[in-house]
Amino acid sequence: MQNILSRLSVWKVIAILILASGAVAAYVRVTQGLGASTNMNDSFPWGLWIGFDVLCGVGLAAGGFTVAAIVYIFNIKRFEPIVRPTILTAFMGYLLVIVGLMFDLGRPFQIWHAIIMWNPRSVMFEVAWCVMLYTTVLALEFSPVVLEKFKMKKTMHVIHKVSVPLIIIGVLLSTLHQSSLGSLFLIVPEKLHGLWYSPYLPVFFYVSAIAVGCAMVIFESFLSSRAFKKGLEMNLLTEIGRVSVVMLAIYTTMKIVDLLDRHALSLLFQPTPETYFYWLEISVGVLLPMVLLSIRKIREHQTGLFASATMMIIGFILNRMNVSITGMEGWAGKSYFPSWMELAITASIVTAGFITFYYAAKYLPIYNHEQHEPAKKELHPYVEDLLSVSQQAN
Repeated sequence: MQNILSRLSVWKVIAILILASGAVAAYVRVTQGLGASTNMNDSFPWGLWIGFDVLCGVGLAAGGFTVAAIVYIFNIKRFEPIVRPTILTAFMGYLLVIVGLMFDLGRPFQIWHAIIMWNPRSVMFEVAWCVMLYTTVLALEFSPVVLEKFKMKKTMHVIHKVSVPLIIIGVLLSTLHQSSLGSLFLIVPEKLHGLWYSPYLPVFFYVSAIAVGCAMVIFESFLSSRAFKKGLEMNLLTEIGRVSVVMLAIYTTMKIVDLLDRHALSLLFQPTPETYFYWLEISVGVLLPMVLLSIRKIREHQTGLFASATMMIIGFILNRMNVSITGMEGWAGKSYFPSWMELAITASIVTAGFITFYYAAKYLPIYNHEQHEPAKKELHPYVEDLLSVSQQAN
């Protein structure tokens, strides 16, 4: 008993308490339904589990297809050291999104119905299929890590042969469902506040997902370096930070043009809670990190880079929560705040993700993996002649 207690740290105790409260909340949810476990109602049928667990979870996992495309499609091989942890983050993110979605469904064990009961006219049907297929693609992309652990080289060779087509399929699927999550809200123009509703919501969701995907690569790399006492690839993360600046600049420009086009600029200066939340989202998650990462000294400094990435993640979460909850409160005439059971289940899902990532990175070759032999560089014919003459002379 004393040996077990000596191994417990503060963080382990906190994790155990979170998981225990989540288990109690999950039992109530499964046995007594949504009404007994959530504060959702007819005005807010989508609460924390959709706004955070699904909308944020899918977006925060966008670093997987972004980095994979950089390395395997655009053939920028210097980013290869961060591919595996990024793919692991994305894979875990999508698995946890599916778990969170099951809690939100009225009948969670019927989640498989989308496979056989088709409704091609529904955006949610397209999202369901894309998430299922992309999770499968991520599992195949991550499989070489497991295969390498168990020395299954023949199977690894087969996976490597189809890796590029898999990456391309993954990028296409991500493009579809990242934007389609924004399309879900196109059907409520009279319900969603004008600061967030836009006919370009699918594009906004996609661009912001790429930006926050870059931020998650930086965030995960910093946490991993501290947890596993490994060095940081600051040169790579600095370049990721530069990409973030470009994506944030594109996003800001699009938002300004959209507000001008809809004659909605006056909404930015109305003394309403929606205005305050909008400015908090934009200032913390877009403008401030864009300015900071534009400064080379800050971008190349560990603390500055990590702080900027963290702000981008917070701003992204605020955006998705504003779209799904804050922007609906004015129309509903009611406010929504999640119950303790909603919070407990969400916290348990996030905690389980951190724990799984830790043990996967600890026992699988995520950071120290086999390096393929580089291809031999072709020599100029004149140089080859000189070498052959030299060998004959010897």
